[in-house]
Amino acid sequence: MNKLFDVFAQIKRQTKGDEKPLDESALPLLWILSPTASDSILNGFRASIDEENWGEGVYFLGDYLRTVIVAIHQLPPIQETLWLRILGKGRVQKQAIDELEALPNNHPLRAKAIDLLLSLKTTLEVNQNIDQEDRDLIMRLSAIYEQKLAEAKQEGIQAERRQVIENLLQVRFGTLDAELSAIIEPLLLLTPQEFTPLLLQLSREELLERFR
Repeated sequence: MNKLFDVFAQIKRQTKGDEKPLDESALPLLWILSPTASDSILNGFRASIDEENWGEGVYFLGDYLRTVIVAIHQLPPIQETLWLRILGKGRVQKQAIDELEALPNNHPLRAKAIDLLLSLKTTLEVNQNIDQEDRDLIMRLSAIYEQKLAEAKQEGIQAERRQVIENLLQVRFGTLDAELSAIIEPLLLLTPQEFTPLLLQLSREELLERFR
C-alpha cells in the first residue's frame, strides 16, 4: 500500500496550485489479485463486497484505503473473468484453461490469453523452487505451446497457398477482381496438387461456375 500512498502524494503535489480542490473519490484504486482469500483475512481488513455492481469475489476496503481485493477463487466462471481466473490456482486455473482451449481459434481473447499463459510457463520454468502443482501446470502449458506452434505453422502454409493462388489467377487473367477474389477461399480447401492444374487449365467462367 506504500506505493499507493506515494501515488496519492504525487497527485496532490501536481494539483497543489490548482484552484479546484482535489476530488479524493477520483484517486486511483489499488487492486490486489489473490488466488485465494480466507474469511479471516477479509474480515481482518473489514472488506465488503459490492455484489450489485461488481459481483462475487471483489472486496472493497474502507474508503480511505482505496484498495480492492480480488479473490480469484470466488469469481464466477464467466468469460468476463477468464483473464483473472487464469491467474488462479488449482481447480480454478484448470477450469479457466479448459474454457480458453474451448474458444474458437479466431476468438480475440484466445490468442492474447494463450500468450499470457506461455509467458507464465516461461516464468515457472526459470524458477528453481516449484511445487508439484506448478510442474503439472508446466506440462499442461507445454501442450498448449506445441498446439500454438502447429497452428502458426498451418497459418503460414495457408498464407503461402493463398499467395500462390493469387499469383496464378493474376497470371491467367491479368487482374484479381472481386469475382476472382471470391473463389480464393474455396480453392484454399484443395491441396496444391489439386488447385494448380485447375487454375492453369480451366477458363475464368469454368472457375467461377465451379467455386462460387
